[in-house]
Amino acid sequence: MTRLLGLLVLVFMAACGGREEKPAAVLTREKLTALIIEMYLAEAKMDATSLPRDSTIKFFVPREKKILEKLDIPDSTLKITYDYYLQHPKEFEEVYDAVIDSLSLREQQIK
Repeated sequence: MTRLLGLLVLVFMAACGGREEKPAAVLTREKLTALIIEMYLAEAKMDATSLPRDSTIKFFVPREKKILEKLDIPDSTLKITYDYYLQHPKEFEEVYDAVIDSLSLREQQIK
C-alpha cells in the first residue's frame, strides 16, 4: 500500500475530534478526492505490471511526486490535510464516498 493510501486509511480509522474551524491550507474535499483518485489509478497501473512489489514502489514514488505537482499540492499542505482529517473522520468519510462513487462510475463507463 502506498504511503499516501496508508495514511488515508489511518485517517478513516481515527477517532472523532473537536469542531474547530478548518485551516485554510487544508485541501478542499474536491481536491482531496481528485488526489486520492489519481493515487489509486496510479497504484492500479503499477500493480498491473509484472514487476516485483519493491520495484513498483521505486517507480511509484516519482509518480506520486508528479501527481502532487500536477494538482499543485505542496508537501506542507498534504501534511496539514492529513492532520485535519485525522481529527475529522466523518468529513473524510464523505470524501472517500465521493472517491468510491467516482471510481465506480469510471468502471461502469469502461464496461
